[in-house]
Amino acid sequence: MPHDDEGNPVRRPAGALEADILRVLVSASEPLTPRDVLDRLRLPLSYSTVVTILTRMHDKGMAARYRDGRSFRYAPLTDEASVAAQRMNAALGAGKDRASVLRRFVAALQPGDEELLRRLLDED
Repeated sequence: MPHDDEGNPVRRPAGALEADILRVLVSASEPLTPRDVLDRLRLPLSYSTVVTILTRMHDKGMAARYRDGRSFRYAPLTDEASVAAQRMNAALGAGKDRASVLRRFVAALQPGDEELLRRLLDED
């Protein structure tokens, strides 16, 4: 677990570890074992934590799982942008007033993002 400047443990944002693992899977040229993923992450994590996250990612349809002896190998079924878009869509659907949620989302965009959003909407 990461620590702040005073040595206190800091929780990762929700989905951050999944995103890190997904990045590793996407960058690989072949399905990876949990040990391969752990070695490439270079984070202070236990093997069992990586197995748990990979299992959850498989259950969510984010990763394919292939039997390899007594273990499994994992490959990505999605990419990071698709996962973020799904989360954004779920958050939008959680509100009762979609227009208000969208309005507040747009109001909180970083400089330049509103113009990028306009250009993307004009493409379709």
